[in-house]
Amino acid sequence: MSEHLLYSNGQLGENDGRLVTDEAADDRNAPLPDAKLILSFPRWQALGQPRHGVWLDNHEPVDQLRDALSAIALIALRFPVFTDGRAYSQARLLRQRLGYQGELRAIGDVQRDQIAYMARCGFDSFLLRADQEAEECQAALREMKMPARYQT
Repeated sequence: MSEHLLYSNGQLGENDGRLVTDEAADDRNAPLPDAKLILSFPRWQALGQPRHGVWLDNHEPVDQLRDALSAIALIALRFPVFTDGRAYSQARLLRQRLGYQGELRAIGDVQRDQIAYMARCGFDSFLLRADQEAEECQAALREMKMPARYQT
């Protein structure tokens, strides 16, 4: 199964970004190929290239992006496991406190049961785990628009 990218408007797409971890290259200062790259925060910071997307692990504070937010088109927040919800808080802080307007993508252990809550916290796109049925995840977004809901 391949990973699908689901947008908050319900559209499906192929994964258009490539995550670049610190372990992916021997030399952090080596030039990167032209592609839609999503760099780990330490790599992004070391290269000083805010035109690339950046991803944060859920223990990294979002405030460290404050001065570059207007130049970052994509921020990915990682859910390492289903039960760890710190990225929900990161998303709310980016949207509400820092006013981030770009694309906010959920990556990692992204499952159907989380999609509606992620969207309500400000995520625009979701890189679905490979074993997740894309149509079921689309249904989760439709359910979010129903009048009665558990979370406010």
